Amino acid sequence: MSTMVPGWNHGNITRSKAEELLSRTGKDGSFLVRASESIPRAHALCVLYRNCVYTYRILPNDDDKLTVQASEGVPMRFFTKLDQLIEFYKKENMGLVTHLQYPVPLEEEDAVDEAEEDMENTMSPPELPPRNIPTTAGLCEAKELPLAAESPRAPEVSRPSLSETLFQRLQNMDTSGLPEEHLKAIQDYLSNQLTLDSDFLKTGSSNLPHLKKLTSLLCKELHGEVVRTLPSLESLQKLFDQQLSPSLRPRPQVSSEASPINMVAKLSQLTSLLSSIEDKVKALLHEGSESPHRRSLIPPVTFEVKSESLGIPQKMHLKVDVESGKLIIKKSKDGSEDKFYSHKKILQLIKSQKFLNKLVILVETEKEKTLRKEYVFADSKKREGFCQLLQQMKNKHSERPEPDMITIFIGTWNMGNAPPPKKITSWFLSKGQGKTRDDSADYIPHDIYVIGTQEDPLGEKEWLEILRHSLQEVTSMTFKTVAIHTLWNIRIVVLAKPEHENRISHICTDSVKTGIANALGNKGAVGVSFMFNGTSLGFVNSHLTSGSEKKLRRNQNYMNILRFLALGDKKLSSFNITHRFTHLFWLGDLNYRVELPTWEAEAIIQKIKQQQYVELLSHDQLLMERKAQKVFLHFEEEEITFAPTYRFERLTRDKYAYTKQKATGIKYNLPSWCDRVLWKSYPLVHVVCQSYGSTSDIMTSDHSPVFATFEAGVTSQFVSKNGPGTVGSQGQIEFLTCYATLKTKSQTKFYLEFHSSCLESFVKSQEGENEEGSDGELVVRFGETLPKLKPIISDPEYLLDQHILISIKSSDSDESYGEGCVALRLEATETQLPIYTPLTHHGEMTGHFRGEIKLQTSQGKKREKLYDFVKTERDESIGAKCLKSLTSHDPMRQWEPSISHEVSTSQVPSSQPVSSPLPSFLSLPRVSRPGDLGKSPTEALLQEDAPLTKPEMFENPLYGSMSCFPKLVPRKEQESPKMPRKEAPPCPEPGISSPSILLTKAQEAEGSKGTGKQAPVSAFGPTPRVRSFTCSSSAEGRPSSGDKGPGKPKAPASSPAPVPAKRPIKPSRSEVSPQTTPSPAPRPPLPVKSPAVLQLQYSKGRDYRDNTELPHHGKPRPEEGLLGRTAMQVWWATRARVRARACVRVHASVVVLGRAGLQA
Repeated sequence: MSTMVPGWNHGNITRSKAEELLSRTGKDGSFLVRASESIPRAHALCVLYRNCVYTYRILPNDDDKLTVQASEGVPMRFFTKLDQLIEFYKKENMGLVTHLQYPVPLEEEDAVDEAEEDMENTMSPPELPPRNIPTTAGLCEAKELPLAAESPRAPEVSRPSLSETLFQRLQNMDTSGLPEEHLKAIQDYLSNQLTLDSDFLKTGSSNLPHLKKLTSLLCKELHGEVVRTLPSLESLQKLFDQQLSPSLRPRPQVSSEASPINMVAKLSQLTSLLSSIEDKVKALLHEGSESPHRRSLIPPVTFEVKSESLGIPQKMHLKVDVESGKLIIKKSKDGSEDKFYSHKKILQLIKSQKFLNKLVILVETEKEKTLRKEYVFADSKKREGFCQLLQQMKNKHSERPEPDMITIFIGTWNMGNAPPPKKITSWFLSKGQGKTRDDSADYIPHDIYVIGTQEDPLGEKEWLEILRHSLQEVTSMTFKTVAIHTLWNIRIVVLAKPEHENRISHICTDSVKTGIANALGNKGAVGVSFMFNGTSLGFVNSHLTSGSEKKLRRNQNYMNILRFLALGDKKLSSFNITHRFTHLFWLGDLNYRVELPTWEAEAIIQKIKQQQYVELLSHDQLLMERKAQKVFLHFEEEEITFAPTYRFERLTRDKYAYTKQKATGIKYNLPSWCDRVLWKSYPLVHVVCQSYGSTSDIMTSDHSPVFATFEAGVTSQFVSKNGPGTVGSQGQIEFLTCYATLKTKSQTKFYLEFHSSCLESFVKSQEGENEEGSDGELVVRFGETLPKLKPIISDPEYLLDQHILISIKSSDSDESYGEGCVALRLEATETQLPIYTPLTHHGEMTGHFRGEIKLQTSQGKKREKLYDFVKTERDESIGAKCLKSLTSHDPMRQWEPSISHEVSTSQVPSSQPVSSPLPSFLSLPRVSRPGDLGKSPTEALLQEDAPLTKPEMFENPLYGSMSCFPKLVPRKEQESPKMPRKEAPPCPEPGISSPSILLTKAQEAEGSKGTGKQAPVSAFGPTPRVRSFTCSSSAEGRPSSGDKGPGKPKAPASSPAPVPAKRPIKPSRSEVSPQTTPSPAPRPPLPVKSPAVLQLQYSKGRDYRDNTELPHHGKPRPEEGLLGRTAMQVWWATRARVRARACVRVHASVVVLGRAGLQA
């Protein structure tokens, strides 16, 4: 056994790391050896020559001798040891591109101080950890398979002696209960047929045909009994089924052939049915006869909202009755219902992106017209709860047999080696700090619960019982255990609704150790993966190295987990776990810290108390490492709005214990967000994080539990309506003018591999042509040589939900140089469309893949998904709407966007579906900068240059800027006050401030021109500028609108030029709109309005008298187009003419009074 590893043997380093080490030396003949990524037990010899890296595979033969795969014509040489091979190829002209000269030594690892930290918590695994529970039987085993291959060498026994031994053992057994024909068959097999099966094994066959015949004979009668018994048990199970689900799928039918495999399947089915029936009857007896109905009931929930009617906000109540499938609208909470809409009449929910508590509901009326209803909730949580309840209603009453969307709860908690408190239900209800769930959503159980723990002191059965009891308390439902897997004190549990039992398959578990020397399991990861119908889901719970200064070690832990965790489809072994799953969720105590000096500890705590999280998050190690693309490449994380979850004093959440006394001195653990949840999904797949926060009432550990809930799109196991032999049903996927840009110095040829669940098997392309790129990159062009892919099903409903995984591999070593994913959810078929995917390998960015794709499908259209029911739109994008459009059934007339949206497909977030059954302008995507693509809100916030400012007061979603809906001002408030002739309106009290605006001299002149007369000049010098506001402080005032009679009031003689009190005039939107106002100068009130102006103001105007809304400053109003501007010019001209006439009359009266005073 070798005690020392040579310096040039780097073991399991990545290909890119090997190239980096060789490039640093810069000497021809530099070399190192690493483990092969494509072949187990093989090595890769990497040699640097003329600034290019050449890779040779070192392969073992059947006798474990090593040989180098060198150039053609070079004789093969075999070596017993790796160092002998290296010594031989140090000679010149041995077939390599150059002889080996300079070994590249190993990098020194920072494992010196690692031992102290890793050993202080657990130096040994927990005592006798229980094995996985029976439900995980049949799961994928961990990767330690090569060891099993060595054991078959032990039994070296001659064949006759084996037969004699077994025959003797049979005679010593009590066989009195065996039927005589069965005993004869067994004896015949041992004496005659055992040796024949042995010969089959020697030839390499895995079949034992004679043993199968024997077992078939023995099970012949049992098979008939099982076939007769199964239907009865299935009927009994349905009788006691608590879910009463109409869409419960029948169990898969097993072939009626009496083979051992079919017998095992039927017996397994029989066993599960018996245990299921027992559980169901126990639950029914425990909870009463009505429990099936009561368990699935969601009580009606009422929301208080505000709506606008003719510009006046009104309180209303929306009652959601999930069970009856109705949305009831009431004016008072306890009053009778005004109207209701059934689930079929509710077409869509449209969330405002600008105002997080505003929602638009599109409903269908009795006359098949589309009505748009706009409501403002108390806060964003209420709006989210309302949307979730309506989605639940749509799902419950849907006629589809399989779901399009599921909700997933993710929880992570470092338990601190302490048992949990008695009550942990707040964790599963997403209650505490951060983005939490509304109380109205408490009654909605999630479809899947994934709970990851670290430093967990409990056994599997004990912890599982606590979890199931807590979920029973919260949801009144008994959840099924999908999987549970433990590595020392790191554990992951997956639970699912009973109705999903038949939808979950291909369950797989695995673990990776990253403790000291990657041998101890106190640090590492456990994972679970499975298929939910046609969607692959993966979950990883990890506990990484602790310590603020161990950031690089944590990065390496992540890379090792990414590379060695064996989950998912084995056919995708060339892809790491970030590409194997439609949705991958990564949770755990990642141990990344806030990187600030220790003397700022108290300042950090003060910022936490003031909830100044943004400034602290700018020093968060995980966010910084992600920004530098060192870890969690292309993962997403919801914005963090909760306090750091570590390190608290136990039994309180009011104090952080940031110091720890150790033998080496005081160690600081600054408050940090150690416990995190991230996710990565395939492109253009629906996934939305609905909550992300931490609990405040679970205090037994120095960590707080963290929760995150997700809404994830899933696909069904599609069965095509057209048979596979149908003419014209064959689809096709064609890649055109594709090329890859790689960051590599390798000198080799490359080819592509295409993998997808929609293909029968992977497809390999021809080699591409290499070109020198910029910045030392290599460009590989594939041109028109790529194969055309034939999907197994060409129905667009199936095909548009699929993805193609692409791997670019070396022709020399078959090692991957980059992997990417392309979505087939295209805007159009039969058309060449551009595609792009980044290429990554083992968590590192290695290049880019670009080209075009053309998709050919069979006839048909993609149906609407449940997650398309809720959309998000930008408020500014909504065009002008009037009262008539509210009852129009044509959505194209209702919605007329007046601004262009320059959003490319690559900018659409993954959570926003591209295709929609409604027009695209019903669900405009969030506009994001290209630089922000794929970044979390927190990360994007850190990159902002401009400081954040609070929104102004008028940005109230109820009263301000509700541009989706123009306010309709009542006529009595639009027109001048209607008063009897010759009766003056009362003047306002002096001192009242007015929002009215005064007219400038330029506008006065313009008004005079409008009448064709020149305004006379006063004989007393300059006329006061406020003369058009002249109003007596007595009961007298100006006449009612349009009065021209002799009863016009006159100003008192004692005040020839008074400064009047200003009458408060409320400007309409059209009066102060920055787009239509010729000048920012003030304007007097309008004395009289023509019918045309009244109609114009009725349809376009906006009244602010009953609210605090102000216009957008400096923002163009999208609803005012060219027609609006022309009409407003006419309106201003009319107003100026009337005002000019009034000024002439007032001036003439003042002159007459002045002369009378002089004569007196």
